[in-house]
Formats: sequence, C-alpha cells, structure tokens
Amino acid sequence: MRLHGPNAGTGPTAAEPAPAAAAPRTAQVRTVPWEGRLQRYWDFAPLGPAGRPAAPQDAAEPVMFLVHGFRGDHHGLLRIVEGLPGYRVIVPDLPGFGASEALAGVHDVSAYARFVRHSLEALGLGPSTVLLGHSFGSVIASRFAADNPGRTAALILVNPICEPALEGSSRLASRAAELYYAAGARLPERPGLALLTNPLIVRVMSIFMAKTRDRALRAYIHDQHARYFSAFAERRVVLEAFRASIGATVRDSAADLTGPVLLIAAELDDLGSLEGQRRLAAMIPGARLEVLAGTGHLVHYEKPLEAAALVTAFLQEGRK
Repeated sequence: MRLHGPNAGTGPTAAEPAPAAAAPRTAQVRTVPWEGRLQRYWDFAPLGPAGRPAAPQDAAEPVMFLVHGFRGDHHGLLRIVEGLPGYRVIVPDLPGFGASEALAGVHDVSAYARFVRHSLEALGLGPSTVLLGHSFGSVIASRFAADNPGRTAALILVNPICEPALEGSSRLASRAAELYYAAGARLPERPGLALLTNPLIVRVMSIFMAKTRDRALRAYIHDQHARYFSAFAERRVVLEAFRASIGATVRDSAADLTGPVLLIAAELDDLGSLEGQRRLAAMIPGARLEVLAGTGHLVHYEKPLEAAALVTAFLQEGRK
C-alpha cells in the first residue's frame, strides 16, 4: 500500500523550493527492477557554468550516488544535490520507501547494501563513483564499501551513526520507538496506519531532531517531514528498517573501509556524540572528520550547502 509518497514516473522532476540559496535541479526519474520489485532513482545531470545541463563529454567530475536515511526518501537529500551542481548525482528511494516498492524479504542493512551493489551495476556506474550516505544511509553505504573494496572511489558519511542506539543516553527513547513501530506493524491495518502516520507524532519527531533557531527553516523542515515521513509501502517495512537502524552502526564496518572516507558530523547531533564521532574516525584508516557547529542530525536540511562544500573540497583535494 502506498501512503503519502510522491507519484512515480519516468519524466523529469524538479527539486522543491527551499530556504537555502541554491538553484533547483531537474532530474530524470528512472525505474529499475530488482528481485521482482520496481525501484525508483532520481538522476540529476551535472550543470555547466551557465546553470544548464552539461554535455556528457564535458562532465569531468565523478558520478555521486546518495543513500538517504531511515523513514525518509530522496527528497531529504535534494538540498545537498543543489550544492553539488558540477556533479551528476543519483538518489534512489530505498526499497519500501518513497516511490520504491517493498522487497519480499527483510529490509535490513544486508539487503540495502545489496541494493546499492545492484543499483551501481544496473545504472552502469563504475569504480570512479562517489558514495554518500546520510544517517541510516551511512550504515548502508559503509557496509557496501566494506563488502566491495575498490568498487567506489570515495565514501562520504553525513551524520554517521557512530554509536549503538540501544546504548547510552538514547537507549530508552530507542526502546520506546521500537514499541511504537512494532505496534504500528501488528495492529489491524487501519489503526496501525493511523498510528504510524499520526501527524502529531511525526511533528514531535521533527521537533526533536531540528536544532536550527531559524523559524522559516524550522517550518520548512516540519513541512518536509509531514510530506514524506509517511511515504512507505508497507507497515512491516518501517519496523524492519527501524530495527536495522538501531541494531547497526558504521563502527561495524569501519576496520574494513580502505578508500578515502569523509565523515561530516554535527556538534548537536543527538544520535552521535562528538566523542563517538572522533572514536569512529580513529577506527577508519585515513578518515577525515569535519564537524558542523550549531546543528544536529538534520545536516541535510540545516546546513546542506556547507556539507556540499566540504564534499567538493574533499574530492577536489583527492584529485591533486
């Protein structure tokens, strides 16, 4: 069952207006089958100096493949896409979220890492591809990179999950959230859906995560969550993905990451302390840690252009 997700198609789509001062980009929506289910991808062509799509022969920068976090879809990463105009950027809706169909099996880290591998192959993306993951997407991206050394040129982790959710100060909140998602999956369909999509609960989640004091930006973040936080294919998808998100961290794959790695952490991130991020960076050979001050777990909404600038500088430095 599709809830409040966007209508999928094969024609072009444009990023939505945002408070950030960046030009929207237009994407081609691609549909790729995987394990008998249709998955959707938003493919943004690189822009030239005049802000127009660059010809393929003029696109010198590597392709970037972005993986969104738990309960979101591709919309959450559009502000970062806008900050990377010189790159071809591809952003899927993870299976079971947004406009992508649910899998027959369990939606866990292993399945999503296999989805990334299939995506790169199906889209013809070679080893020069740069892989970026936000939040739960950082866990997926790091698992893929660890399992497939040399398959991508660099790994970018934004708001990386550095500490188990069931440890430390957030463990009680994580347990409560798990009960919430379990109830939503096990209740009869109508009350279960009503619980999972309850606007008040979604707003409370949004308020908890947003750290900005900019009223317009907070309103934009709340609107984004209201629009897209309930875009999932089946109730079980949310429970399975949530359990995966609290049961794994980037630390699980850290020792096996061999390529260039950039960690973009946030000073006020409730899901990953600065001490935890520093420990994680020390576990990854040659990793670089950058910290954005005054923001929390929503870097992709609160400081997307700053994050994009860090990504661009990191990749350009690696080419020297």
